[in-house]
Amino acid sequence: MRRATLVIVIALAVMVFPSTAQQLATEQDRRDALQYYRIGQELISGEQFEKAAEQFSKAIRKDTLLTLAHYGLGQAYMGLRRYASAVKAYGDCLEAFRTLHGLQQAHRFDVERRRDDEMRELKENIRRLTLAGHALRATQAEARVRDLERQKTSLEAAFQPPAEVSLALGSAFFRDGHPDQAEIQWLAAIDANPRLGEAHNNLAVVYMQTDRLDAADQQLKLAEKSGFRVNPQLKQDVKKRRELLNRSR
Repeated sequence: MRRATLVIVIALAVMVFPSTAQQLATEQDRRDALQYYRIGQELISGEQFEKAAEQFSKAIRKDTLLTLAHYGLGQAYMGLRRYASAVKAYGDCLEAFRTLHGLQQAHRFDVERRRDDEMRELKENIRRLTLAGHALRATQAEARVRDLERQKTSLEAAFQPPAEVSLALGSAFFRDGHPDQAEIQWLAAIDANPRLGEAHNNLAVVYMQTDRLDAADQQLKLAEKSGFRVNPQLKQDVKKRRELLNRSR
């Protein structure tokens, strides 16, 4: 029942979101939204997740298509361990990207300018994270910049969800107890960026848990090939699981 309810909520969000987000925000609302987003980022850095969520929510109310704010809200909810809420936030982030992709023909200049603005915000955030010694979060933000660059250079192509958002959505699904939905999102992340090592690593966990051990080994190899550092314990867990299954046959 819980899974069915979650699927219905997400489906409703997908149906409702485009009808409320067809118009681009005014310049003033966008400036206000970016200001709320910046405050939220500062609060996230200080692990003040509840306050950060409030700021990101304010940003979204000002500009429903500010993908940075939706993503930040997902991060805040993950920090609060409110995983179902994180699923909703990351899902809304994907829908904002999808809506912008649909609007780009009629509003190409405005959509491109929005992406440029968001890349500048992310690059400034990378600078702050690097100075503060948050190397992992800075690397993740750099990956999101590359996602935005790919979105910008594929204006004529069919919409493809950004890899980092699919990765984050998969993690939220997994933490909320929905590994099947997590697998779908991590596969989508790899489809967008085959060298996304974290997605390969995460898929290996799901495959191990469902006794698809050859697939798990393959994903671990792909994760390492991409430069991702695989936890040696995960490799041992896959090996032990294989030995256990062999003994039971």
